[in-house]
Amino acid sequence: MTPEMSRILHEQAMARDLLLDGHQDQRGLKQCVEDWVMEEVIETTMPKKKTGTKSAYADFLIKKRRLHSNNGFVVNPSHLPAALFPFQRHIVAWALRLGRANIFADCGLGKTLMQLAWSAAVHEHGGGSVLILAPLAVAQQTAREGLRFGLPANICRSQQDVKPGINITNYEMLHAFDCAQFTGVVLDESSILKSYTGQIRNQIIEAFARTKYKLACTATPSPNDFMELGNHLEFLGTMTRTAMLATYFNHDGGETSKWKIKGHAEKPFWDFIASCSVMLRNPSDLGFSDDGYVLPQLKRHYHVVSTEAQSGFLFPVEAGDLSERRESRRISIPERVERGSEMVNKSPEQWLIWGDLNAETESISDAIPDAVEVAGAHSNQHKEKHLLGFADGDPRVLATKGKIAGFGMNWQNCHNMLRMGLSDSHELMYQEERRCWRFGQEHDVHWHCFVSDRDGAVIRNVERKRNQAAEMAAEMIEAMRRAHE
Repeated sequence: MTPEMSRILHEQAMARDLLLDGHQDQRGLKQCVEDWVMEEVIETTMPKKKTGTKSAYADFLIKKRRLHSNNGFVVNPSHLPAALFPFQRHIVAWALRLGRANIFADCGLGKTLMQLAWSAAVHEHGGGSVLILAPLAVAQQTAREGLRFGLPANICRSQQDVKPGINITNYEMLHAFDCAQFTGVVLDESSILKSYTGQIRNQIIEAFARTKYKLACTATPSPNDFMELGNHLEFLGTMTRTAMLATYFNHDGGETSKWKIKGHAEKPFWDFIASCSVMLRNPSDLGFSDDGYVLPQLKRHYHVVSTEAQSGFLFPVEAGDLSERRESRRISIPERVERGSEMVNKSPEQWLIWGDLNAETESISDAIPDAVEVAGAHSNQHKEKHLLGFADGDPRVLATKGKIAGFGMNWQNCHNMLRMGLSDSHELMYQEERRCWRFGQEHDVHWHCFVSDRDGAVIRNVERKRNQAAEMAAEMIEAMRRAHE
């Protein structure tokens, strides 16, 4: 056996172990591993054709090219709700034609209206009921939007509350429903799935495995988090996450979360995603006018607080590993709270405060007399009251976490944000920012972040991920343009 073939067989075994690790659903795994091995063999052993530039490997890729097929129905766009803008009308009609689709649209582009219009059309076409799953407090907000556009949504907490037409509930209440009874399902802020345990993620995917019409709506997927795209494909029933990784990716390193698109598979992968997804940052990404969709500026301000030098050093040393970052964050809380609360207390305007630690949100809300904290330990009633109330201006200051309120809420009434330290999760902070910095915001948005003088590595990591997100968005949007021409 040649050294090259030994390497291929060794990597085949490693890939199989990685793909099987933690996955109960092994559908398509065998075929995908066989594809992977065949690709390696052809790519490394077969010469290019004497005529032309395409290799036998390129022919192989073309033959096994995967695209999402239409499983929906055609609707006359003029019959869709009049409130839809032209680009929204196009997207809704396209999603109905596919039957199962992803809408990756930036915040403020009208995902709520589009999912309500899609749900109404599914009900009208197939009868029965459609269920929208949404984060806590977003269900109430969606119902308000529905009434405004003449698309009423019934808020329900169990199957007994379900009515024909559009129904909406929180993700946490899924266990109280007989999902087989629904004609269609919508996942609002669908990227929230990765915040749940694998068991809940699988529960959602399996509960609607046989549902005919499916729609997943979220803003830009997280950069380089291909697991999230896999979640969306698996929910639609297009391809399992395992199959997606085996078909288009190589494992990159010793951690199971590290995957890298094969160089030859980059365009086929994005074309495949585009066959069941639409992504846009502005209407012009699909060739429509941007009138009314020009964002104000987002101005980021970093405020650095001083900490004492570590033992044995003259000056504070930049935190490197995770434990050092946590220690830097913990010891700098009093200084960050003092500086941040002083800024908010001097201002008469509304403020939205984000933190990752209970000690951060609790301490700063205690230091601001008219601040209200919404924490994980609070009741759902407390959370809903103050998350919805903040949209109406009461409370003036809201302190919470991105994991609680970073998805789905519309708070363009506020243009001042304060963050207590940085998260390494770009997507979490992106979602936090877009609660206020969204289409419909009339002011420049100011984002103030209070960090310690040891957090330089975290700042660089965040900026790197922001750049990656922009690159990923550009790649996806280019594929979407090709698919929607």
